[in-house]
Amino acid sequence: MDLKIFKAISRLSGRMAFIDFLMILISNKARYLFLFVLAGMWLARGASRTSAKKAAAASLIAIFVNKVIKICYFRPRPFIKTKVGLLIPAKRDSSFPSKHTVVSFAASIVIFYGNRFIGRILLWVSGLTGFSRIWAGHHYPSDVIGGALIGATIGWMTEKCSMEKSKAEH
Repeated sequence: MDLKIFKAISRLSGRMAFIDFLMILISNKARYLFLFVLAGMWLARGASRTSAKKAAAASLIAIFVNKVIKICYFRPRPFIKTKVGLLIPAKRDSSFPSKHTVVSFAASIVIFYGNRFIGRILLWVSGLTGFSRIWAGHHYPSDVIGGALIGATIGWMTEKCSMEKSKAEH
């Protein structure tokens, strides 16, 4: 099923120049949107600054967890096992989980707790980031879904731990 969905998406890749451009843009540049939002939240001070700190912490934890998983489990990327038209050059490291997706969902969930409006937008961007990674030929759908679940769990746990810490301080 995973391979079938990947192939269905992959067949569309390379046929529509504008969509390919958008997918490449999202895949390569969405992280800068997250950095811009975090910087804006940091400059806003107050609750926004606290959310930005927690989102940055969640992102760092997500990067660490992603590295550990990739050390413990190797899954070849789709372009290694299947003939795929790559839109962007790719590493040959493990496909599972999608680092872009893990990190973006971890930050988005934390931001969602602090600001529902911005959080919703970033959750959509996170979903598009994951989809763009499939479109570009870098990940299977399960890599992206797994990355989203891992990232969302890290974001949720970061938020819950910080809430427990603030309760203990009061």
